[in-house]
Amino acid sequence: MSTYHSYCKYVDVGDAELFTTVATPDKEGKFPTVIMRSPYVDFLRDTPDEDIAERFKSDNEKWLRYGYAVVFQHCRGKGKSGGDCIPYLNERRDGLALQQWVREQSFYNGEIYLVGYSYTTSVHLVTAPFADDIKGAVLQVQDSDRYNCNYRNGFFKVGLHGIWYVGMYKAKTMPEKNYTVDSYRMLPLSDFSKTVFGEDVPDFDGVLANPDKNSPFWNTHLGGVESRDAVKSANIPILLVTGHCDIFFGGVVDMWRNMDNATKEKSAFLIHPYGHSCSPDGQIVQFDGGDPWKAFPDYDVKWLDSIRGVCDAPFEKNTVTYYNAFGDGWHTKGFDKSEKRISFTLGDGESTYIYDPKDPATFKGGLSCNFGDTAWQDPPGLREDILTYYTPIFDEDTFINGRMRMKLTVRSDCEDTCFYARISLEKTDGSYGLRDDITQISNHVPDYVPGDTAEVELTFDEHMFTVKKGERLRIDVSSSAFPLYVPHTNYRGLYSAQTESRIARNTVVAEKSELILPMPSESRT
Repeated sequence: MSTYHSYCKYVDVGDAELFTTVATPDKEGKFPTVIMRSPYVDFLRDTPDEDIAERFKSDNEKWLRYGYAVVFQHCRGKGKSGGDCIPYLNERRDGLALQQWVREQSFYNGEIYLVGYSYTTSVHLVTAPFADDIKGAVLQVQDSDRYNCNYRNGFFKVGLHGIWYVGMYKAKTMPEKNYTVDSYRMLPLSDFSKTVFGEDVPDFDGVLANPDKNSPFWNTHLGGVESRDAVKSANIPILLVTGHCDIFFGGVVDMWRNMDNATKEKSAFLIHPYGHSCSPDGQIVQFDGGDPWKAFPDYDVKWLDSIRGVCDAPFEKNTVTYYNAFGDGWHTKGFDKSEKRISFTLGDGESTYIYDPKDPATFKGGLSCNFGDTAWQDPPGLREDILTYYTPIFDEDTFINGRMRMKLTVRSDCEDTCFYARISLEKTDGSYGLRDDITQISNHVPDYVPGDTAEVELTFDEHMFTVKKGERLRIDVSSSAFPLYVPHTNYRGLYSAQTESRIARNTVVAEKSELILPMPSESRT
């Protein structure tokens, strides 16, 4: 039986020492080495090094049993590492420094593998282009495009990076901030950093000042340019993983789509039916066989072993393995292959409601854009500023596969305003949230004149699910969804610079609005 060994080191990166734990299968020898880096380690801050080393062996027994050395580092300013945590800003140089440190160790056999999950994937993405000894990667539930992490069609994601960033920023040296979630409703929002942190924060201030995805800011270090195309032409075998209700679902799908052929032919993509945790724990629906860790045991280790020629890959390469929610489970064919479209008008006539930015609507579950996974939705009719529509009842089981779209015909008495839509599947237990999207009139009609009729389009992240015979889809339309997104002020222009808001009378012309569903040419479940 193998004996595992572990120890702790402080790796000097010039202006900080970063706490690093190493575990190896044997006392002496050279091994393929897995690198992990994480900021989610503050619970270990006061734990003795030797206790951390022992715990680390137990936590990583799977990797050690398969013959890998494992190197795990606390990110700058977190856990037992020195320096200040400013999300993303130092991860490239710290990550490259750790890779170089590994190369100088006696256990290094010339092979490095990058394994990450959420932000712990980000710390690897920023080290691209990858060195020749980076032989493969398992990159789970993280978007490589920093714009997508912060914005949806120009709307800042309070429920994703907004809340998360405040907790991360200088967590050791500034543990208390002048903050509540309502801080994101301050006008102008450009005052956020000085109000909450008491200082300018160039990266975060830059994010708030640049809601346009085409802004030059997103091509800078502060805007995350290093990671954006990290996997596009990596030319190494990469396993991407996301879930239907993962906060980064759409971005991970884009990463796969944008891969060049040389990389994609070596890689694979797994889409499970759950959220950011990749687990059914706490989920409102337990899908039969949907737990990816049970359906594909040790898939992360086996992916690396397959690269090394030890075993077959756990997933078909150059292919998406996805779960058809409420349908027939796992598939490896037909991902986003929807040659057919069906559409439904939202109803008859039109409806007008009052949208007050100071009293925004709320919704349960962040779906695929914000934290909160999915949730059973509140019953309709609780607020006058949320309109609810339904599709006809489906007369047969229908597989929906790809991006749903909605065309809304609208009017407003303001020069600009917002429209938010959420699609849910009506089950016997309630309305199961599927997808949401948000936009503003100025995204579609830049010179909109109040009172005119305009058409706006919402495009939802991909989904793969089955509507059973006798069920229907529910569509909720509003002009706000706080604290998922910042409330629109009903003024045109840069949101973070606006100093006041006003009430809008918004109208949806249901008979000229439609929901468009993607389907395979032959529907299946």
